[in-house]
Amino acid sequence: MNPVEHVAIIMDGNGRWGLKHKKSRNLGHRAGLKTVEIVIKESLKLKIKYLTLYTFSTENWKRPKKEINFLFNLLEDFLLKKINSLIDNGIKLKIIGDKKLFTQKLKKILKNSESKTSLNTKLQINLALNYGSKNEIIHSIKEINKKKIKLSEKNIKMNLFTKDIPEPDILIRTGDTKRLSNFLLWQLAYTEIFFEKKLWPDFKANDYTKILK
Repeated sequence: MNPVEHVAIIMDGNGRWGLKHKKSRNLGHRAGLKTVEIVIKESLKLKIKYLTLYTFSTENWKRPKKEINFLFNLLEDFLLKKINSLIDNGIKLKIIGDKKLFTQKLKKILKNSESKTSLNTKLQINLALNYGSKNEIIHSIKEINKKKIKLSEKNIKMNLFTKDIPEPDILIRTGDTKRLSNFLLWQLAYTEIFFEKKLWPDFKANDYTKILK
């Protein structure tokens, strides 16, 4: 069995790649989706059990509205077109983050995708959507207070969005930026961190396998 069970990725650099190549941040996001597919394929091949992708942070709402709409349309389109492929490949989808601000259409697609893939066991993909780690920790403490249980490390962990998911063995951040950007702050306490210079659309299968090895 692969000693690496869980890989988390901050997929940074789509916008910069798009501006550099086509003068369009949105084209960079579209190109980044191809890298997502490459990494999913390699994760299956390498028998990785959990893959957590930082897809949209709580801070990303500050971006231009047109770009946000494009990102969510891209996500909706991807899930609608690829749902059968996810099922066929034994992939389970889980959403971590606060779904309240999403449109009814997106909420329905996300719920449907989670439901249809819920029994799959080869690879669990956790999409961090409207996710911020500080918010997650506050949410956990509120749940502990609501349940009137003891405030402890164990209970904080059991009330995080990732409560049933092992902590990441590896975090990869592309885009030549060396920070965590409010991603899995609790969960990354003992994780090996790899900062990759390449922008996300330029990140290839051999870059991924090299880090894992």
